[in-house]
Amino acid sequence: MQFIKYAGLSARQFDLSIGASNGYTLRMKKNHASIGSDVIENILKVYPQLNVVWLITGEGQMLKEGEEGLILGFEKLPQEKQTEIEQIIEQKIKERQELELKRLLKEVTEEIERTRQQSEGDG
Repeated sequence: MQFIKYAGLSARQFDLSIGASNGYTLRMKKNHASIGSDVIENILKVYPQLNVVWLITGEGQMLKEGEEGLILGFEKLPQEKQTEIEQIIEQKIKERQELELKRLLKEVTEEIERTRQQSEGDG
């Protein structure tokens, strides 16, 4: 939350930027839950200026040395750029969801086929 505030993002914007579900960050905060390594990895991919030790432990400096000036707060961008960024992020999320749905559909179809073949073999 400290970095989100520093970067001038809303929790929703941050969630979208790292590919997390809407409300993820606020749920983690509310439940005092730890985030998974996959989410940490996504955060560091999107925000490489973050100090990994600070992100995981809260110890030390939030940003790597000399990185303070690299973050332009999202809120400081022109509205058209904010909208463009949100649309890009939402499109990427949609693409990931579609790929995941196709993968799951393939898995389920294969499982159904295996089950059908086994029941035919048993009968």
